[in-house]
Amino acid sequence: MFGKKHDDEVPSDVALDEIAVQPSAEVRPQPPAEISRPKREGPKDELDRHHEVKRQVFDALIDAIDVSLISEMDPGEAREEIIQVVNAIIGARKIQISVPEQERLVGEICDDVLGYGPLEQLLARDDIADIMVNGCDPIFIEVGGRVQETDIAFHSNEQLLNVCQRIVSKVGRRVDESSPICDARLEDGSRVNVIAPPLAIHGPTLTIRKFKKDKLTLDQLVQFGAISPEGAEILKIIGRVRCNVVISGGTGSGKTTLLNCLTRYIDPEERIITCEDSAELQLQQRHVVSLETRPPNLEGEGEITMRALVKNCLRMRPERIIVGEVRGPEVFDLLQAMNTGHDGSMGTIHANSPRECLKRMESMIAMGGFTLPAATVREIIVGSVDVIIQATRLRDGSRRITHITEVLGMEGDVITTQDLFVYDMSGEGPDGKVLGEHRSTGVGRPAFWERARYYGEEKRLAAALDAAAPKDMAA
Repeated sequence: MFGKKHDDEVPSDVALDEIAVQPSAEVRPQPPAEISRPKREGPKDELDRHHEVKRQVFDALIDAIDVSLISEMDPGEAREEIIQVVNAIIGARKIQISVPEQERLVGEICDDVLGYGPLEQLLARDDIADIMVNGCDPIFIEVGGRVQETDIAFHSNEQLLNVCQRIVSKVGRRVDESSPICDARLEDGSRVNVIAPPLAIHGPTLTIRKFKKDKLTLDQLVQFGAISPEGAEILKIIGRVRCNVVISGGTGSGKTTLLNCLTRYIDPEERIITCEDSAELQLQQRHVVSLETRPPNLEGEGEITMRALVKNCLRMRPERIIVGEVRGPEVFDLLQAMNTGHDGSMGTIHANSPRECLKRMESMIAMGGFTLPAATVREIIVGSVDVIIQATRLRDGSRRITHITEVLGMEGDVITTQDLFVYDMSGEGPDGKVLGEHRSTGVGRPAFWERARYYGEEKRLAAALDAAAPKDMAA
């Protein structure tokens, strides 16, 4: 077989503990790879037997195949190759296991060699939003806004750290005692955060924010109840007419998902430059340049910060600049870009309301060491940001767009805003679901009306506002 080190059958009379595993230059799966456990309700001796059988087969497999060749093969072909070798080993050793147990064993070993061990079966599910691994305890997942415990776990912290290293190494990063915190991404764009000992006391902690295979749209957010049809129409117009947008929200509120949805309404010929800590935005346009920050190397040199990326964007002839997440002084450079001809730029920020979002921007500018008067900072914000969209995760786990708010101007030292669209919560249903409705605030002409007219969208905007207006106001 192509992946074998030799073509000889594995002799049944050779003890498994006598098989020598030759060192390889490749990053090899770490034996024994007892990464995914069978269901916990099985007897302890059955678990132990499963562990031992898997350990023996895995050791023999590593001796029988060339991992470097397997890694270069097509994933489907490599999987078939491993299945054949594993079945041959089981037959040659006359290992007595049932057909279902053998199928499970083969699947687990394939996942260990070619993928991310027990994470593979979770990554394959499209209904999971988050995967949370807290050491070698059972893995937690979020489904439908609710966190639940699985019966899947890593066998040891060493095996978990091995998988973490495999994930981050694919994007040129590392995680170890000298660099115990790392942000990375999977091949599908899913966001990964790893924090390793000594910072994580009870073992490596791995958190994965999964992205759906099918990219969400605003129309699908309407179906999920995150926004009303009229509100979605207003958001489409905001994306189309090049308003400068900040998406505000807490952790897990859907900021990045909403940002991806808005970017679908950017004209395909526009040049877009994205800046992110770990590239996860999924823009559909052809003329897109994606930039990613870089952590320092082992000598503490070579770091490329978000602020450096945003400043460099201005030299790349951007038409729109999109910052995946604004966390610090780079907010000043983004505001400057918004205020110097790059209309339609967007970014996300952690805040719980539009008003708090404005205060957070002021605070982050101060963090950068800028010695500007508060009034000047607020004038820069007012001159740069057109719309704040607030995303919120409610107590039942659902996500809603609760505010579409315009930034109007200054009254004295206070920034004035105007809500175009809000979500009113009215209570809780018998199933624990939060009840409420989206409504327009009755604003006849938003501040970006002239911008909408310039793009020929004023009639569409007026229709959306009228359809969403409260019935008594419409009458």
